[in-house]
Amino acid sequence: MDDPGRTPAPSGGLTAVAGIDVGHWTDPVARTGCTVVLTPEGGCLASGLVLGPAPGSRETALLDPERTVERVDAVVLTGGSAFGLAAADGVVRWLQERGRGYPTPFARIPIVPAAALYDLGVGDAAVRPDAAAGYAAAAAAGPGAVAEGRVGVGAGATVGKLTGASGVASGVGSVAVAVGGAVVAALAVSNAVGSLVDARTGELVAGPPEALDVAGLGHVADPFAGNTTLVVVATDASLGKAEARALAQSAHMGIARVTRPSHTPFDGDSAFVLSTGTGPRVPLAQLSAAVQETVAHALVRGVRAGSVEGAGDPGRRRA
Repeated sequence: MDDPGRTPAPSGGLTAVAGIDVGHWTDPVARTGCTVVLTPEGGCLASGLVLGPAPGSRETALLDPERTVERVDAVVLTGGSAFGLAAADGVVRWLQERGRGYPTPFARIPIVPAAALYDLGVGDAAVRPDAAAGYAAAAAAGPGAVAEGRVGVGAGATVGKLTGASGVASGVGSVAVAVGGAVVAALAVSNAVGSLVDARTGELVAGPPEALDVAGLGHVADPFAGNTTLVVVATDASLGKAEARALAQSAHMGIARVTRPSHTPFDGDSAFVLSTGTGPRVPLAQLSAAVQETVAHALVRGVRAGSVEGAGDPGRRRA
């Protein structure tokens, strides 16, 4: 029975935050893709944190609180490892055509941080998201409910590779909660070498049980099996850049709560935080707890959605 005093969870995932649009480009045959998060006109205040020692990323340095640029126009999560970062070029072009970006005397420069996961060993390693794929994902972005499972950046994501197995299909997951009159939402994809557990029950969701037992960690899989977890958090709560950075740390706590092991020496675990600033001020402690919960839930939701045969886009989409 529903608690009549509890605020219902917003629907739609990341797009439950008004002004945030999400689009995917997916190649289900080659098992790769990219996901674009578009911010409202004028951008979002943004920060982030890369804790994985082996990231594939672009424009993440400017997310530090001491950097001058505070707002971003889009975030790209992509497969294809470092090759896939080319997808951000297409998003930049899409934004430039619409006159969006950081104003300078001679041109507006779209600010588009990006992060990649390693999916080259899953489908066709010769096919990677490129500028055309990024452009197509941006053009497809909208405010509707976020498609989950084996779509976009989640098309080739797998988990549970600790013992050298090929892994279990993962995918994109996205959830939102209401807290203090604001909305906090997360979009996440796990490509972890380890297993995933349900933070609420401790239940093994995907991967070998050895990852949950210290005695089972004697064999570490080839690091190129792919180990990265990528997260975008969005909220309408009013934040400063340092507060957004603190919430990026909370997002990593959400990753660690459900990923066993997480943040290994070979991965690029990365979290981005966006604030539209159109909502109320909410105590940072409340937002931090909400971010941890939404990230943990989104990761488990993505793995469960990706494990369903045929999850995601039914057709091959090439831009």
